[in-house]
Amino acid sequence: MAVPKKKTSSSKRDHRKATWKRKADLQAQRALSLGKSVLTGRSESFYYPQDDDEDEDEE
Repeated sequence: MAVPKKKTSSSKRDHRKATWKRKADLQAQRALSLGKSVLTGRSESFYYPQDDDEDEDEE
């Protein structure tokens, strides 16, 4: 026969939610930081292909 599970305490629930949000915030900060460094040209750890054709078309 099915037995209902015990109710999770609000502190456990809130702790899990806070952990999840903290991880998401950290990833967002890292992504923003990487984006800023790529745009300013100071990124040393991120390599991406550069199209040389775009530079020739502008000249």
